[in-house]
Amino acid sequence: MDTTQQNAAVLAAVNVASTEWMAAFNRADAAGCAAHYEASAIMHARPFGTYTGTTDIQAFWKKLMDDGLADVAYSNTQIEVLDTQSAVLTADWTMNKAQGVIHRELWVLQSDGTAKLREDDFEAQ
Repeated sequence: MDTTQQNAAVLAAVNVASTEWMAAFNRADAAGCAAHYEASAIMHARPFGTYTGTTDIQAFWKKLMDDGLADVAYSNTQIEVLDTQSAVLTADWTMNKAQGVIHRELWVLQSDGTAKLREDDFEAQ
């Protein structure tokens, strides 16, 4: 696979994974959300704090879901392919009770061809 094809594969994997993450959130599936992060991922959720690893990340999403947050949607989404293994997504986001900005979602291609989050940096405004 040449670099152009590999970059297209990264972009496609990120689009699928991001869509799957949103679907998991919208069905209140915190474990499904956490499954889209690498085991040692770091999530900066401003102003709430920093969470490391899928267990902490899952607990964060579960609390938000338990607090009634739902219906996440992204807008103004941009995905920049960094190399043949990774891409950064930025976007605005809205939910039923909150809104904000995704400063940086670093998605990394896994050995099975799927993409997972290594870094997630977002802000509620």
